[in-house]
Amino acid sequence: MEKLFSFQDNLLRSVTTDFKRYLYDEISFESRMLAIKGIRGVGKTTLLLQYLKTQNASKSLYVTADHPWFYTNGLLDTAEEWHKQGGKLLIIDEVHKYANWSAELKNIYDGFPDLQVIFTASSALDIYRGEADLSRRVLSYSLHGLSFREYLSINNIYTFQPVSLENILENSRQLCVEILEKIEAPLVYFKKYLRSGYLPFGTRETKEEDYLARVYQIVDATLAYDLAFINDYSAVHQSKIKKLLGILAETVPFIPNITELAATLQVSRNTLLLLLEHLDRGALITKISKTGKGTSLLQKPDKIILENTNFSYALSQQPVEGTLRETFFVNQLRNKGYKVEVAEEGDFLVDGRFTFEVGGKSKKQKQIKEVENAFLVKDNINSAYGNVIPVWLFGFLY
Repeated sequence: MEKLFSFQDNLLRSVTTDFKRYLYDEISFESRMLAIKGIRGVGKTTLLLQYLKTQNASKSLYVTADHPWFYTNGLLDTAEEWHKQGGKLLIIDEVHKYANWSAELKNIYDGFPDLQVIFTASSALDIYRGEADLSRRVLSYSLHGLSFREYLSINNIYTFQPVSLENILENSRQLCVEILEKIEAPLVYFKKYLRSGYLPFGTRETKEEDYLARVYQIVDATLAYDLAFINDYSAVHQSKIKKLLGILAETVPFIPNITELAATLQVSRNTLLLLLEHLDRGALITKISKTGKGTSLLQKPDKIILENTNFSYALSQQPVEGTLRETFFVNQLRNKGYKVEVAEEGDFLVDGRFTFEVGGKSKKQKQIKEVENAFLVKDNINSAYGNVIPVWLFGFLY
């Protein structure tokens, strides 16, 4: 296992603990089996290596499932050997790249009760529907991209504390005043964040074209490898799902005509809905339904947006400004765990309680004038007033 220890040591030397993602303090690290899911590039590996730095190095082992070690060694065999050597912690990165991951994780959990296992996986991986029953064994977390607040912190602009949705709705005016005392031009940073700030490998010094090229590579790899591997796509399916994502990138926020879209892709209605589900589960798109509507797998969504605004810039030559602000608003709220639905009046209903109309600087109150607990979310403004809230303020939720 010498190669694994050498690989681990090289990685640890390159990891700093200056900035930790929002999820780090939320994880119950004492649990016997933990899963961290998220898209490529979101920082899963860094988070776990930061945790590894706090542990006893002689009893902790990090492996990645695509390491050449696993060409000739099994996951269960590796865990058994490590346990024999007195190992107490096993971290497995990219577990979805190991074909028999679910059954072997179950056997590791049952066979070595004093060995803690933490693994990372693609967002598309359904931990609770694997080959073996892990639902009673694993505690699962999702790591999302940077919030606007985290973006400001990681770029050493200013470190703010997260703000609850209720606080934003009740005290938006005061919050804006306090933030504007620390950063004079939040809109300058916000526009940069929308283009190239969602994933933590970008900094203010990173060239935008280089960042977006990497984002495109992440999308392509997710389609070609992660989703294809997990869902056993054929080459034909991979081609069709790439075409589908291309269509969505050019037209979102997309109110889908399923029959027309299925005909364009030359697939059945049910196949199209399944592909949309896979893209949603893989955190490439977000499906949104109207309030009170069912959530079955083959339920037609009422609106489709890309998962984050950086995808819009990577996949489209000229993203529509209205699309970007809706994408950002939904993304930040859903990442914090709020339920977002298409509202009967206004744009979105959040947690069945609050109605939001999202628009530009000149947007009026007309759509929500008679609606209780309704708020107008505007782009390109610095300050809040009445029920009008700048859209960037929702980037402080986590």
